[in-house]
Amino acid sequence: MNALTLPDIAAQASRQALPLDWVGMCGIALPILIDGQHLNAKIDAGVSLDDGEARGIHMSRLYLALEMLEQDDLRPALLRRVLQRFLDSHTGLSSNAYLRIHADLLLKRPALVSPLSGWKSYPISIEARLENQMFHVELKIDVLYSSTCPCSAALARQLIQQQFVEDFANTPLHHADVLTWLGSAKGIVATPHSQRSSAQLHIHLNNRQPTLPLADLINDAEAALGTAVQTAVKRADEQAFALANGQNLMFCEDAARRLNFALKRSDAVSAFHLKVIHAESLHAHDAVAESRWTRAAL
Repeated sequence: MNALTLPDIAAQASRQALPLDWVGMCGIALPILIDGQHLNAKIDAGVSLDDGEARGIHMSRLYLALEMLEQDDLRPALLRRVLQRFLDSHTGLSSNAYLRIHADLLLKRPALVSPLSGWKSYPISIEARLENQMFHVELKIDVLYSSTCPCSAALARQLIQQQFVEDFANTPLHHADVLTWLGSAKGIVATPHSQRSSAQLHIHLNNRQPTLPLADLINDAEAALGTAVQTAVKRADEQAFALANGQNLMFCEDAARRLNFALKRSDAVSAFHLKVIHAESLHAHDAVAESRWTRAAL
């Protein structure tokens, strides 16, 4: 008995002829390798459906092409080969291919003073597309940091001054008394408010960039901000963090400008859109700033 030929419904003509911009799959589980680190990723893979008469694409061909991502360290060249495989397997149907990779990158971070260290998780997305044979890679990175309000700090200092005047009015000042006062609850009658903040970086890579410089971009961002959130800490580290916050006062506008200048210095970056969010502890709403930049053509 001859084996039955399985029906190929996708090859049938569509009842309503219309091209589609993106057809594919989202949330595909896949292990990937970035800078030697194995990560659990979720993949979105798709192509355009240019032939409006075609019923659909061959999704299994996209799924099978993703196996290439398991074989080597993730680089722009590998992403382009996967996208080209998407198109080669859809000749006559598609001219554009798309790939999005979502994962959490883990970086080991030392404490500020003590010998402790711990792992920090950075949500990342890698978006690659091949449109009309033009290849582009974009990175999305979230970075957490602490921000202390300059206005709140100034108001707190004024209250401390007022308390000092009240407590030492018409009293001879002695070094030991002042030192004791500074170490008491009255010495910090008011404290500035600070908040956990986040920087959302959307970066367009230079087309000649051979690698995905995720760790470098994260390091540059944290260095510019100055008060990245910590992992394992002892009291000495917590004190050092308090000192860093006190010497690193910033509004959301300050943070956005710092990141703008830092990202511009990277040769790997051709353009970016950044957004910083300070989750206010004073208000029920957030303070937000955004900035865009595109490198001028040579």
